Amino acid sequence: MLIAKKLRSEKQRKDPLFIIVVSIIICSILVVYPMSYVFAGWRPLYMFMIMLFWVLCQPTWCGVWFAFTMGIFTDLLLDAPLGMNALSYVLIAFLTRYFIRERRILTFSNIWIISMFAILAHLILIFAGQVMAGVHFSLARHWQPLVSSILCWPILYYLLKRWRI
Repeated sequence: MLIAKKLRSEKQRKDPLFIIVVSIIICSILVVYPMSYVFAGWRPLYMFMIMLFWVLCQPTWCGVWFAFTMGIFTDLLLDAPLGMNALSYVLIAFLTRYFIRERRILTFSNIWIISMFAILAHLILIFAGQVMAGVHFSLARHWQPLVSSILCWPILYYLLKRWRI
C-alpha cells in the first residue's frame, strides 16, 4: 500500500524543465524591460536570482553548466563584456553547491541567507572584473540592486517553491 502510494506520488511529480524555461524567459523580459532612470537603478538582479534559485532548489537539473549558460545569456542581454557574468555565476554556483552538499534540508531562511551572501559575492566579483578591465564601476550605484534583490528574493521563492525538490 505504501509503495503504491509512493509510486503514484512520483508519477504525479512532473519534470521542472518547462517552468525553468518559462522563468528564464520572464526574467529576461524583466531584465531588458525599459524603466525610468529613477527606478532602473533599483532593478533586482533577476537572472542571477533565478539561476541561484534553480541551482539551490533543483540541483539534479541545474548545476554549473546551467550557471555558465545563464551567465553568457545575461552578458548578451546586458551587453556586458562576454564572460564577466558567466564567470561570476559559475563561481557562485560551484561554491554554493560545495558548501550546501552536506545539508539535506534547506529551509526558506537558510536559502535567503545563502542568497544574500551570493548576491553580495556576485557584486564583488563584478566589481573586481570591471576594475581589472578598466571599466568604470560605481559602488554608489550598485547598492540599490543589492537591496532590491535581497528584498525580492522571498517573492521569487514563494512563486517558484512548488517546483523545488
